[in-house]
Amino acid sequence: MATPESVIVIPARYASTRYPGKPLVGLKGAGGVTKPLIQRVWEVAGQVVEADAIYVATDDTRIADVAKDFGADVIMTSEACRNGTERCADAIEKAGISSDIVVNLQGDAPLTPPAFLSALIGAMQDAPEIDAATPVLRCDAETLAMFQEDRREGRVGGTTAVFGAGHQALYFSKEVIPYTGAWKPEAQPVPVFHHVGVYAYRPAALSRYLGWAEGPLEKLEGLEQLRFLENGAHLRCVEVEAPGRVFWELNNPEDAPRIESILAREGTA
Repeated sequence: MATPESVIVIPARYASTRYPGKPLVGLKGAGGVTKPLIQRVWEVAGQVVEADAIYVATDDTRIADVAKDFGADVIMTSEACRNGTERCADAIEKAGISSDIVVNLQGDAPLTPPAFLSALIGAMQDAPEIDAATPVLRCDAETLAMFQEDRREGRVGGTTAVFGAGHQALYFSKEVIPYTGAWKPEAQPVPVFHHVGVYAYRPAALSRYLGWAEGPLEKLEGLEQLRFLENGAHLRCVEVEAPGRVFWELNNPEDAPRIESILAREGTA
């Protein structure tokens, strides 16, 4: 059997600090059928034609059993994994997976357009000098309003990103960055980019990641990708577009009805 060039790993854990049991939360689609979050994410991965294999990586038997029931290949990982990137690294090591590109589709992002993952794989294929890549999506007015509502209500919601020349990542934050005090709503485009919780890595970069300690910025923000920046790795932001679609993750219980309304609007069963 040929070595897969690109694999998708979906890390999922039960013991989320903000939302325990999140991967098993049921989300109702346009046809009224409720599916667990982890299944909806797995179905997104299944639409990525460039992926040669898809795995759910978890340390929890409840998630593993549900995933196996809907047909997923499951890799059991260590309980010591602190984030999705560490879980991906642990999964490919435990399963002996050898591939050129490893894609991390986080298990809380059921609205991720498959084209985002295809764009990451393409970016990695075209630029062998980069260690990792992640998509960013320019906010529209609706998404920016949801960010601002979360901040007003004291909730930690999505993540924003800023990048420099060549789209090299400069910083990611759970605050809304850059500061938009001088920006007027009537001015377009919106100067804020939403970070989409998907990554593509070189296997060597994943291995190095496990050897790096958590840095102060990663600890403060709770954002795993900052470990790459704090250690000088080349992390590229890949700008993507999704006209007419709204991207949002399931971070808090309040996000479930938001996501269900978007699934209904987009006709996702």
